[in-house]
Amino acid sequence: MEESRRDFIKKAAIAAAGTYVGTFGMSAKSYANILGANDRVRIGVVGFSDRFKDTLFPCFLNHNKELNFDIVALSDLWNYRRNLGTDYIKNKIGHGITACKNNDELYALKDLDAVIISTPDFAHALHAIEAVNHKKDVYCEKPFAETMDDANAALKAVRSSKQILQIGSQRRSGQNYQAAADFIKQGKFGDITMVELSWNVNQPGRWRRPDLVAKLKEEDTDWKRFLLNRPYEAFDPRIYLEYRLFWPYSSGMPGQWMSHQIDTVHWFTGLQHPRSVTANGGIYQWKDGRRNWDTTTAVFDYGPLDDMTKGFQVVFTSRMHNGDEKPAEIYYSNGGELNLITNTISPQGGLTARAAAAMKMQANLLPEIKLAAPSAAAASANTGADVLSSNHMRNWLECIRSRKEPNAPVEAGYQHSIANIMTNAAVHTGEKATFDASRKEVMVGGKVFKY
Repeated sequence: MEESRRDFIKKAAIAAAGTYVGTFGMSAKSYANILGANDRVRIGVVGFSDRFKDTLFPCFLNHNKELNFDIVALSDLWNYRRNLGTDYIKNKIGHGITACKNNDELYALKDLDAVIISTPDFAHALHAIEAVNHKKDVYCEKPFAETMDDANAALKAVRSSKQILQIGSQRRSGQNYQAAADFIKQGKFGDITMVELSWNVNQPGRWRRPDLVAKLKEEDTDWKRFLLNRPYEAFDPRIYLEYRLFWPYSSGMPGQWMSHQIDTVHWFTGLQHPRSVTANGGIYQWKDGRRNWDTTTAVFDYGPLDDMTKGFQVVFTSRMHNGDEKPAEIYYSNGGELNLITNTISPQGGLTARAAAAMKMQANLLPEIKLAAPSAAAASANTGADVLSSNHMRNWLECIRSRKEPNAPVEAGYQHSIANIMTNAAVHTGEKATFDASRKEVMVGGKVFKY
């Protein structure tokens, strides 16, 4: 059968871009000459989740008309959410879309260019592998992977492909975070000595879906396909819909919240993973059958692997029984602090000139600098989506056309996954976790950590 014009255009563009997407031999302008402005890019949705409905889809609607993108299909295992999602998207997008019972049906469709993956945490990496193997560009929600087997396989698959993959670490598309990264990388901040990360809420129903749980029947979905490569256990609608509460389908706090914050540590410093992690906590308040903690403190040692005299500590704390959901991220040096709550670099807490003089040393006080709050990228609509996520979605859409590296490439997801899995290992064993870079495995007590 003769190739369609669309297939020809895509193959020609990929060939011109080179064999490895990281090299990006083409400019956006030259790529646009091949993929014409009138050539619509068609997106499929993998999983009609709350995250997609409430955030990713509004972000997409901010930019899709201007950049000529469309949603044409939705894959969801549960017939209720599949029907709900197709109707919801149809009403917002202005035309019907194809409903798919699973991803086999989705990837059998013609003229599908990319997918947005917003499925349970443990499925992200496996669904990303599936997508790039079908030559689709990918927006993949975080956490990227909850086991090193999945993380290693996904990194290899993405970097063996020619596809654009954006990890949903939207801080990387915020001007304030980008300015902070530049300030630290230029050496202006001095050596980092500590980082404090926290994320606290007080919501008894957080990650609970009782109304949906009551609707879900095993015959209305595909439980075995849902489980993917996790050990088999009997059908449980709570695991299916409240997966963030249940290991090994999610790590809960590390995967949902810490993955965002620890990503900035890797980004700002260039370090790829912690040297070690310890953790303490438990289920202190919400005795509702969950497996994942409602209170967590994880302590990380970061620094160069070949020089243990250099480094800094990172502390992540999270509680689900007292808090106002105002995530805190504060970087400290001897000269002051970089506070991403107030978007301020300041000499707060830094060594004063008087104290330095008394000790016959030089003070390196930081200046007072206000980092610009993130502003919205140009948009064709105003759907109420948050600025960081909207900018991040736009970056992915633009990179699909330009074939440039997105703000959060696969390595960002791989690196936050290592930190998450090290935390999980410490949580589940009570031991200090390390990472064996040669084996690409998380280690506890001299053994590889799996579940």
